Amino acid sequence: MREQEIQNRIRVAVSAAGCTIFRANVGKVKTADGRWFDSGLPQGFPDLFGFRHSDGKIFFIECKNETGRPREDQTRFHEFLTSKHVIHGIARSPEDALKIINASVVGYGFEN
Repeated sequence: MREQEIQNRIRVAVSAAGCTIFRANVGKVKTADGRWFDSGLPQGFPDLFGFRHSDGKIFFIECKNETGRPREDQTRFHEFLTSKHVIHGIARSPEDALKIINASVVGYGFEN
């Protein structure tokens, strides 16, 4: 399954579970005068982020398919979030995402 499809399924499931979730659109484009424009989020920022309605706790979800592995910049961002005890992890399915969010897991999937 493509990563985009996994993201979409996660967004639907997490929204239905009482959370607000956003997709972090990032990228670079070349302007008409030849300069590069970066969307502004830090390198390695996870694909999805949001908060639980029950307590306002924020979470970050990096989406990967069954064989996907985190890039170096994603691992650095994970290490930063871990140092602050922020709920986050790698989700390969809606079930993974809900486990991360509902159990307040810090770093799920990065230990592999």
